[in-house]
Amino acid sequence: MATLGNSDIDVFGLTLGGNTFGWTSDKDTSFAVLDAYLAGGGNFVDTADVYSIWAEGNSGGESEAILGEWLTSRNNRNDVVIATKVAQHPQRPGLAPANVVAAAEDSLRRLRTDYIDLYYAHQEDPETPLEETVAAFDSLVKAGKVRAVALSNFSAEQTQRWIEIARETGAALPVAIQPHYNLVHRGDYEGPLAEVAAAENLAVLPYFSLASGFLTGKYRSRDDLAGTSREALSSGYFTASNLEVLKVVERIAESHGVAIPTVALAWLRTRPQVVAPIASASRVEQLDALLASATFKLPEADTKALTEASDQAA
Repeated sequence: MATLGNSDIDVFGLTLGGNTFGWTSDKDTSFAVLDAYLAGGGNFVDTADVYSIWAEGNSGGESEAILGEWLTSRNNRNDVVIATKVAQHPQRPGLAPANVVAAAEDSLRRLRTDYIDLYYAHQEDPETPLEETVAAFDSLVKAGKVRAVALSNFSAEQTQRWIEIARETGAALPVAIQPHYNLVHRGDYEGPLAEVAAAENLAVLPYFSLASGFLTGKYRSRDDLAGTSREALSSGYFTASNLEVLKVVERIAESHGVAIPTVALAWLRTRPQVVAPIASASRVEQLDALLASATFKLPEADTKALTEASDQAA
């Protein structure tokens, strides 16, 4: 277990992504995946109010609703750390104070709980003064409805500004950030944002940790993606340089007798401030490789080889 920044929240080294619940995983499959994740030592599930609106017939909130039903049926709320987000749901867009509070209430109702462990501002909102947003999140913490605050898709500048406002006003400081970060996509995090994370001891919880399936090795060409649920998300990763990175991941995985995703996720855990990369499983069979990444120790030479291959792809 590792602690989320300066909070008192301890989490497993692999976050289970809830974006598949109500999309590529129906309720029964989602329950099975969640059961297996906890049985494997996991305790940290990431969702959002907007998940999984992209699936035909969905309107958002499906992932939270399935997770809430599972928590109730298993009576295990205190054993699970739940992260969810506000700003992207079409009925609750942005970070205006009233919207933040209303969206939190919506999420609490769907999750069937009276508190959210980690509540994210899902994206920046240039239409709302940041001071107002910081105060709204702080009000939820003071009310006991949120344990800790986090930021997703925020620039280094806006992350630092949020922290400055929180310090100036005595509001709850963010403890974590969630950037798009993996072996073939490093620019969103490395640089100024990583510097802020290190200076402020922010836990980094990367999303798209497996590059939307590209770093699982399952798809070796765009043709492999044709007609799959991952087609729109993953196709952009298929470049010659990225495929070379995948070859290095595969070679290292084979040398240790582990799965390709295990190595890709383990590399992320060697990066500064990274605590628990987020990865999703549509089926129970996919979990073993993900869970293994939380304890697999990537040798220094392999870490270097992966980083060098990734540098060439950047």
